[in-house]
Parts: sequence; structure tokens; C-alpha cells
Amino acid sequence: MRPATAAAWETLNRAAEAVRSSHLRDMFAADPQRFAHLSVGWNDWLLDYSKQRVTTASMELLHGLWQTADVPGWIARMRAGEAINHSEGRAALHIALRHPANKGAILLAGHDVMPAVHGELDKMQRFAAQVHGRHWRGATGEPISDIVNIGIGGSDLGPRMATQALSAFRHAELRVHYVANLDGADLATVLAALQPRTTLFIIASKTFTTQETMQNAASARNWLVQGLGEAAVARHFVAVSTNLAEVARFGIDPANAFAFWDWVGGRYSLWSTIGLPLVLAVGFENFRLLLAGAHAMDEHFFSAPIAENLPGVLALLEVWNTNFLGAGTRALLPYSQSLALLPRYLQQLEMESNGKQVDRQGVPLACATSPILWGEAGTNGQHAFYQLIHQGRRLVPCEFIVCKNPDFALPGHHEKLLANCFAQSEALMRGRTLAETSAELAASGMPSDQVASLAPYRSFPGNQPSTTLLLPRLDPFNLGALLALYEHKVFVESVIWDINPFDQWGVEYGKQLASRLLPVIEGKTAADGLDSSTTGLIAASRGR
Repeated sequence: MRPATAAAWETLNRAAEAVRSSHLRDMFAADPQRFAHLSVGWNDWLLDYSKQRVTTASMELLHGLWQTADVPGWIARMRAGEAINHSEGRAALHIALRHPANKGAILLAGHDVMPAVHGELDKMQRFAAQVHGRHWRGATGEPISDIVNIGIGGSDLGPRMATQALSAFRHAELRVHYVANLDGADLATVLAALQPRTTLFIIASKTFTTQETMQNAASARNWLVQGLGEAAVARHFVAVSTNLAEVARFGIDPANAFAFWDWVGGRYSLWSTIGLPLVLAVGFENFRLLLAGAHAMDEHFFSAPIAENLPGVLALLEVWNTNFLGAGTRALLPYSQSLALLPRYLQQLEMESNGKQVDRQGVPLACATSPILWGEAGTNGQHAFYQLIHQGRRLVPCEFIVCKNPDFALPGHHEKLLANCFAQSEALMRGRTLAETSAELAASGMPSDQVASLAPYRSFPGNQPSTTLLLPRLDPFNLGALLALYEHKVFVESVIWDINPFDQWGVEYGKQLASRLLPVIEGKTAADGLDSSTTGLIAASRGR
């Protein structure tokens, strides 16, 4: 770690020693106002972190780390368009994608990027109006009924997750599908239910060379051509790319290519033209509200003091749990079926961003960075892995997300959902002692010998830390703010850990090796210089 943070780190280590010997139920008993002291609001949101294993004193120390690591300075560098993605020599200006046109310039090397950003937004709006108004027709003159987005990583996870999250707002006459996996089963199962004459494909690849995306695109093209002929391609394919030469070679009119920029990382690109399938799914005005929510969270992050700064508080809690309490994982538990894909989306955002081994100077890190993120929508997860969290021997910080109001208001559902969410966080905090369990079993009339035998199985240690984020409702504005919240959380963590969250060289290395092995698997080159395991696996895979 940097010398500037070393002293603060040691102080926090000492504070953690005191917390490790304390139980959350005792902390609540000692401070009847703990909820008021350890919760923060924004708009009509509530972030309750009183069930985290922190005290007001340890939080004050963590607030000091925000200053010691110079998080405000790094925020200023990002906003100024500096190349904070230093290993690739790029800025990270995803905040510009949701910056309103009337709120001034955002500069990159002295050039205002906002006219280009809003030019593409206007182009998306016009295109969506054509499709929704049934003016965009396929090669046979029929309107489009199905959209298939073909991308991978950030070109898939963001719009896919948001389309499901905003399913209550979806366009009634248009179905949007997503294909990402190189496994042919992904594309084949989607195409099996579609008709070429009413299907429009979006090929989302900045370079138009991504292996998985272009293989799926080529297979989709063949499917269309077999049904409608070569001339139909231009009416059934559009692109989100900057490689107009390859777009044209594919058969797409470059006028139907939507641009984005190298200062937009893939996992930060939902707000750009990568969001085109989402625009088609829910309408441009809802997409505009998504951008407005993200911008509102940007403004909160830039201006709120750390004690009231939601992304900052979440980041400091993650650092506390990871580096001072020794947690290697975090469970993300949205009590919303519409947010079922949020854990997958945040896996990429968080682990691809902060899963790093060296600092900004290229020196091996002396501390852990991103924990392993996983999760499932409640209440499904309760019937899967919650048992391990309740009675396993691992420290598993949990993050609950729930809405006051449902997006689908079926009578009798939402109150039960809220009860389950709040009960789980209470149970994880309190646990149930052996004495409490024994007394409860005895009160039920169970014989004393059975009580003694069964009580250990029905006791729970508790003391599992959790945070609950309570939103008013799941709508485009609040979803935008929620996703921006996590983007800024990741950034704060990266500053404290002194790492670059915007590159992903591990991902690139895997792609490089796959390209090297492909001709060997195809039988075009010999398996020279490979280890015996890889050689053996290739040989076995070819022995059909």
C-alpha cells in the first residue's frame, strides 16, 4: 500500500482487533440508537449498515482513510478527463454518457465530448421511434417483432440485466433477446422461436472483431440469408461499433452503426449506444430516466461528505470486511426477481475491475482486493445457500436490496417478501444461542434428553454482517442511480487499494491463448510447445 495510507491501515487493524471479539447483538444492546447512528439516506433511499460489524469509532477511522487515500483528488482527476486508466493510456469518462446537455462541457484533451454523446443519443431516439412506430420494415415489408442483441461481457450483461430489471416498463409489441455465449446452444435456442422476416439483430462490438460476438453474428447472418437472401442483411442488422469498415463488409449500412468511444470501458457502457436494445425494450424516455438517475447519483457522489456518501460508505465497508475482518466473499441478495441478473452484472463490474495483483506502480499488492461476489434473488436463495451463511464457519458479509413498493403489485406478495428480507438480516445478526434454543424446545414440550440432543443443531452463531439498501421502487430512475452507486463504489475501492480498475489484462490473456489453440484444435497446426495436459485435452476432444 502507499506510504500515505500505511499509518491509517495500522490504526484500523487495531480497531478491528476490538471488533472481532464483539457480537452484533451486544453492539445493539449497548447502543439503542445504533440504527440512527449507522444509517444514511439519499432522496427517498435508505442505507442501513447498523448490522455491519463496525462502531461509530471505526467508521470515523474509515472516513479518515477516504481523505488519506485522496479519494476526492482522484474523483477530480476522473472528472477532468485525465488518463486514469494509465495502463491503456485512456480516460474513464462514463459519467459523460449521462451528463445532461444543459449542464456544461466535459472535456477530454481540451475537447468537449458532450456534442458527440448527445448526437448518438439523438440517433438512438430516432431509430427507436422508427422501430416502435413500425416504420422500420424488414426485407419482406413486415414490421419488426423481435430484437436479438449479440454481444458479450459489457455489451451483453448491462442491457440484458436492465431489460429484465425494467420488465414492468417493456414495450408491449416488441420482444428483446440476448445472445452472448460462444456455445451454439445460446444462439440456436433463441433463433428456434423466431422468424427471419420479423427479426432485427444488433451486433454490439466496438472493434467488430470480438471472437464470440462475431461467430454468433456470422451464424445469425447465415440463418437470415438462408431464409431471406443476401440482400436482406441491411434491413435486419444494425451495429454498435466504431469499425465502420468491418461493419460495411458484414453487409450493414454504416449509417445504421452507432458509435461509442475508447474512454468508455465495456462494463461501464450501458449508458452509451450499448444500451440500444434497452431503448428498444422500454422506450427512449425510460432510458432517459435511467440516465437521469445515474447522473443524480454522480452528483451525490461528487458532492456529499463521506459520512453521507452512499458509494463511499459501501466502499469503506467493503475494505473493512475484506482487509480488516478477513472476509473473502460478499453475497449480493436482491429481494426482487426483476433484479435477478444484478449479481451477474456486478460480478463483472466489481471483480473484473478490482481483481488485480499489482498497484498503479506495478508493485505486487500487500493486501487483498476485490472479494468474490455471488448471489441470487430472494427468496430463492433462502432455499439454496443461506444455510451456509447461517451455520457455516465462514464470514460472509451480505448485501440486501429491497424496494418499499413492488413493480408488479400482486396482492399478498410484497409484504411477505419484505418480511423475509428483514427477517434474514435479523437472523444473520442475532443468531440463536444454545440456551435460547434449549428453552424454546423445552417450552414446546420436548423431553429434556431430546432437547439436549437437538439444540446444537438448531442454534446459530449469528454475528454475520449485512447491509440493507431500501429503495422506494424499481423504476428507470432508481435503477440508474443504483448502477451508478456501484460504479462509484468500485472506483473508491480502487483508489484505496491503489489499483487501476479500468483495465482487464487477465481477460485479454485468456483470449490470446484461445486464439493460439484454435488452429491446433482445428487440425491446422501441430500441438508444439504445449504442456502435456493441454495437448492431451486437445487430442481427447478430437477423438470423437
